[in-house]
Parts: sequence; C-alpha cells; structure tokens
Amino acid sequence: MNHNYQNNNTFSFEITKRIPGQLGRAGIIHTPHGDIKTPAFMCVGTYGEVRFMSMEDLHAINAQAMLSNGYHLRNISPEIAQKGGLAAWSGWNGPTLTDSGGFQVMSLGSGMGKVVSMDREKEVTNTDPKERLAHVSEDGVEFFDPFTNQKDFIGPEESMQIQCRIGADIHMAYDELTSLADSYEYNVEALARTERWALRSLEEHKKRHMDLGYYQALYGVIQGGRWEDLRRSTCKKFAKMDFDGYGLGGAFLKESLGEILKWCNEELPEHKPRHLLGLSRPDDILIGAQNGADTFDCVAPSREARHGRIYTRHGNISIKKFTDSEEPLDIGCDCPTCQAGWTKKRLRELLKSENKEDKYLYFNLATAHNLRFIIRLTEEIHQAILEERFEEYKNKFLKDFYGN
Repeated sequence: MNHNYQNNNTFSFEITKRIPGQLGRAGIIHTPHGDIKTPAFMCVGTYGEVRFMSMEDLHAINAQAMLSNGYHLRNISPEIAQKGGLAAWSGWNGPTLTDSGGFQVMSLGSGMGKVVSMDREKEVTNTDPKERLAHVSEDGVEFFDPFTNQKDFIGPEESMQIQCRIGADIHMAYDELTSLADSYEYNVEALARTERWALRSLEEHKKRHMDLGYYQALYGVIQGGRWEDLRRSTCKKFAKMDFDGYGLGGAFLKESLGEILKWCNEELPEHKPRHLLGLSRPDDILIGAQNGADTFDCVAPSREARHGRIYTRHGNISIKKFTDSEEPLDIGCDCPTCQAGWTKKRLRELLKSENKEDKYLYFNLATAHNLRFIIRLTEEIHQAILEERFEEYKNKFLKDFYGN
C-alpha cells in the first residue's frame, strides 16, 4: 500500500493569480493524493468509478480529481477503509472528494432532484409531506432507502463516519438542502440547523480525519437559498469555523448564480478553496470561476453523452441527426475519441446499434469527449487567468458556444 503521501500529508490551497477586479482566481489545491490546478472540473464517479470509463481513460482526458458519493458508498465504506481509502480502492490513485449524502437524502424528501432550476418559483412544488421518503429533525434525516427497502438514518456524525471510512481527500459537512419551493421562513430555520450540523460535523470529523493514515479535509457547505441576508450571514459564521474549504450549495435560479456566489465569496476567507456543487454548463463554469469558485462537479457531461448530446465549441449537438457526416465530433478537439478519428456518422451508428457492445463503446467514446470538453474549458480558464486575459477568453468562448 502506498504510504508516500504527497504535500507532507497535508491539505492546503495556494492562489497563483487573481482576476483583476473580480473574486476569481487560479490556484493549486494540494492534497495527500496530489495537486489540483484550479479552476478544475471533478469527474463524478458516484460509486467510485465514472460510468463507462476506465481509470486509464480518465487519465487520458487529463482528469485531475474524482467526486464520489457518500450516500451511495455508505454501505461498503468499511471495505473501502480496509483497502486504504477511496483513491486506492477505486484504482484512481489521485485526489478525490465525497459529498455528504445530504443531497440524495433530501431529494428523497422534497422530491426535488435539480439543484439549479431554469423555471420560475411558481412552478416548483414539493412532494406532499405524507408521501415523502425523508424526514428532517434536529438529529439528522430519517429516510426510507428505496434500494434496501429499509428505514435508515444519517445525521452529521454518521455522515462524517461514513466519509472518513471512504477516505476521500476532501469531504463535505452535512447540510440541509432546501428546495426552490421552500419559503424564506423555512430557509431561516433550515439554515440555522445546517449551522448547528456544521459544528457537529467538524467535531466528529476532527476525531476521525487521520483514521486511514492521511489527512482528510472538510469543507463546510453554504446554503441560504436565494436570499442575500441569509447567504452573507451564514458565510460570516462559517468563515470563523475551522473548515479547510467550502462547498457552495443550494437551489436557486440560474440567472442569480453570479450574484449568489458574489455574496458568499465576499464573506468567505480568500485563502481557502471553494467547490461549486453540481454545475457544469460552460456559462455556469465561467460565471463560477469569475466569482471565486475553484472546483466544479456535475453528472451532466457523462449523462448527456449517453443520451446522444455532444458538446462542441459551437454549442451542443444531437449525434442522432448525423446520418452521414464524416467529421469528428468537434473539429480541433484534443479528446482521445476525436484524435482516433471517430466520425459523427460512425458514433451515431454505434449508439443506434442493437448490439450491447457497440452501445457501450459509444458510451465510452462520447463520455470521454464530453468530459474532456469541460475539463479543457477549466484548463483554458486557468491559463487565461495566468495570462491576464480571462475577460477576453470568456467573451469569445460564450460567443462561439451560444452564438450571440
């Protein structure tokens, strides 16, 4: 087992360059399993692997880090601990992050899946409380697990115990995710609970963060919905807590993203990294990076690839329309799929094939392309910040991508 941890087995963040007049920056997160140059996109490997991608494939697209899910891995966490933690157990052997499981558990409750909604508030409703699969109390969340058909419970202590057994380099404190349908009054109540849970998460995490022999960092998760007073006040409180970094969470309308990040990141300590949870649209990443988010994750690039939605410099395309195009997915793309000469027509044939192996090959090739597209975007942002041309890069990228 590899005990030669990097960075003196510590966790730290260094800022290498700032965007003038903005909250954004380029930097490096140092973890025991390696460095992450930021801004960075973390590939989502829910169960410790990215679907249809091998670890070699992930290295080939220059992935820097993998995000796995505390909720989904909770039942096999003792086995992961025995193997030396997530990096070793998964075979990824690089930096990793786990979320607290709170989002999955809360989604069972409100029935709300999406973190960021394109819809106006009036169209959003929660599941009737009687039908909910999760119930929140001061202790934590009691829920009915649809996979095991059993009642289960996760509170801050349980979440920390699970995550410290999984042993990612970065963990998330346990929080209550509210939905767009929740009122201001409910958000006030939920946020106060999230703040109490943050303190409990910290206390439990401190007891266990060296259990696997290397330093495991903890991020506090910021909530507060779409309200400036709630966001700023909670960030001021979290800034005084002993977190290694921060997760920026919550349900809000897409057009308020920049504003909400600004409220948060003006209050949070500058020298600690911030992870924007669950977003990967190019405009979201550019707005995020400009307003002080350092890392990102989302299942969309891989999920959309499987449904035939392909990312290109000039916007997304549906592969299903290309019956006879001999072009690569995106001219000039450096992903392994485009470099190997796969054409739109050939990929469409694989996706449409009745043969399972063809379909799986398509899933692999398309996933590699979409993930590389978003990873390359973050690499280019990093470079543009270093070269003091972020604004110019952002404008050109958005013009090419959205065509306006």
